[in-house]
Amino acid sequence: MSFFSSDCKARDQAAKLFPGPPPGAPHSIAVRGSQQPGRTPVYRHWRQTDGVLSTLDPAVTTMHELFEQTAKRIPNRKCFGHRPYDPAAKIYAPYVWETYSQIQKRRANFGVGLASLHEQVGVTGTQYGVGLWCQNRPEWQIVDLACVSQSLYSVSIYDTLGPDTTEYIINHSSLTAVCSSLLHIPTLLKLAPRCPSLKLIISLDPLSDGAELPGSSKKDILSAMAAEHGVQIHYLRDVEAMGEASPRLYHAPTPQDIVTINYTSGTTGNPKGVILTHANAVAGASAAMAFYKQGSNDMMCSYLPLAHIFQRVSEQSALWGGVPIGYFHGSIIELVDDLKLLRPTVFMSVPRLYNRFGGAVKAASVQQSGVKGALSRHVVSTKLATVNHPTPGQATNRHLFYDRIWSRKVASALGLERATTMVSGSAPIDPSLHQFLRVVFSNHFAQGYGLTETYAIALAQLEGDFSAGNCGAVSVTSELCLQDVPDMEYLSTDLPHPRGELLVRGPTVFKEYFQNEAETKKAFTEDGWFRTGDIAEIDSLGRFRIVDRVKNVLKLAQGEYISPERIENVYLGNLPFLAQAYVHGDSTEAHLVAIFGIQPDMFATWLERVLGRKVDHTDLRALEAAGSEEEVRKAVLKEFAKVGRRAKFNSYEHVRAVRLMVEPFTIENELLTPTLKLKRPQTAKKYRYLIDEMYAEIERESVLKAKL
Repeated sequence: MSFFSSDCKARDQAAKLFPGPPPGAPHSIAVRGSQQPGRTPVYRHWRQTDGVLSTLDPAVTTMHELFEQTAKRIPNRKCFGHRPYDPAAKIYAPYVWETYSQIQKRRANFGVGLASLHEQVGVTGTQYGVGLWCQNRPEWQIVDLACVSQSLYSVSIYDTLGPDTTEYIINHSSLTAVCSSLLHIPTLLKLAPRCPSLKLIISLDPLSDGAELPGSSKKDILSAMAAEHGVQIHYLRDVEAMGEASPRLYHAPTPQDIVTINYTSGTTGNPKGVILTHANAVAGASAAMAFYKQGSNDMMCSYLPLAHIFQRVSEQSALWGGVPIGYFHGSIIELVDDLKLLRPTVFMSVPRLYNRFGGAVKAASVQQSGVKGALSRHVVSTKLATVNHPTPGQATNRHLFYDRIWSRKVASALGLERATTMVSGSAPIDPSLHQFLRVVFSNHFAQGYGLTETYAIALAQLEGDFSAGNCGAVSVTSELCLQDVPDMEYLSTDLPHPRGELLVRGPTVFKEYFQNEAETKKAFTEDGWFRTGDIAEIDSLGRFRIVDRVKNVLKLAQGEYISPERIENVYLGNLPFLAQAYVHGDSTEAHLVAIFGIQPDMFATWLERVLGRKVDHTDLRALEAAGSEEEVRKAVLKEFAKVGRRAKFNSYEHVRAVRLMVEPFTIENELLTPTLKLKRPQTAKKYRYLIDEMYAEIERESVLKAKL
């Protein structure tokens, strides 16, 4: 049976919702009579003015029903693919695929085996958590789908988390079992004495190759260590075989049952466990499907962490539509190799990778000399003029001739020539980079917005919207409004556009924080709106733009409020030799200073132009030493000034001193969260000596100028 037969009700409904509004018409509609003192009216998607959507198909109300519907409809279609490693050739082989029916059988068997193991150690019933700790791979989804088949829920552990946070999550959620890659099992065994609830470890990797001497396999060795702590170790396939040998019926969940407890990677304190239900998940998948058009040859690449809700909802919507999902082989550096094999039609990512893509494309095209560079610059300028066309309905990023001779070739170098939909989320993407990539890929390239607490979705740009710098329209499953923040001078009465804290309501919004009543209470208004903590403004077409963060702004000595994240994103989006950014301002100072992490290969190329000598991009010490040279710092500040002028920075928004390092912020040094968000207070504390040094440098230069 073809995937695109008329019995795919969710896909048909999504297709009706997908198109953007007529040129010049609102993308989000203000609900009449909904305005309250201190708030804007309530806004909804332009096609959902009478109320929000909970599901694209009334027959699907849980993730269990979602997957079963697809597996029954298209049993022989590719479902999950991975690249097995060939130890003899020391390479990753081409993709190997399993069908929807094969995955359906595996998840059913594993669900039964998992429930049986829990019963053996004294855990009965349903609605208990199962830990998941690994990089993206088919087994992650098999475990997750198995859990919902027995009304269990998964608790994701970030692959890069340190042992302290992992210990906290296991204990806080009282996990009896953790399904883990082999790499993490030694860590789990070390934590076992401090995690009394942990009784089962399920390895997602083989524990024996069948050739070892008796008692010398990895399973034998690890099991002996685990037994000292009362822990059992099993292999995934063995648990599946256990379920196949003693089959039992599905124990289907209800819409209000928990589908996952997703721990947020907070910038301060312990992470909070966000309780998300099946109703949340189905609404999130519905919103995602309504935001991007599906085609008969769809393909998705999975590389963003599945522990992050952004990737999770992307894959769940793909599973509803019957889209094959190919998992990257584990190396971000070699991601393009996977993309070239998969040639995905749907690609979700974050600004950090898009910055990298943009820098690579520019270096290979518009920054080239001769005919190649001249042609590239002409194509880009011509297409940008149409992308930025001021007349409603006239803007486009497609060109009949230039797409064929230029855009398609450039996109194919990244394996993205077939991509019809691309989405940027997690953080703002620089508007100029966004427009440039729209020129390159000639597709529906949207920016979206959401949080773990809203199942990753609240806003996204609609088809035909070529504006930049905003997150687009309200999703079909949400309603939004803005609330005054008078202390920061953001008001719903501001002109020309209302501003305030973004509030969200609807079926994607989470239930509560697990065992944290105080934080749950703080997260909601008295009348039930979720407080995002983000400051937004709404333009005349009902498109939302995030402009600030509540209590996350700088106030310099002259009294002006500054959003450091906006400045950081502008610099990163325009200077590809930079990879990380931290902009800082003391309230007693009149200027901004910054610490930047470099992109080694592109920084080496840029250095050669500045210093007139080559520095090997693999010699990180040499790169960092060069970055500390006064000549290089001054050259960087000149680049900052150029970018700032183009971005129309106010005088006090320009960075006046800078320090360059290879990688100043990492998860390991506890300055980045697992989702790569900067921990600002901790960064300021760690690099206080550099901040003071930079302010002293500015003071010396000011004194010198005054004498002159």
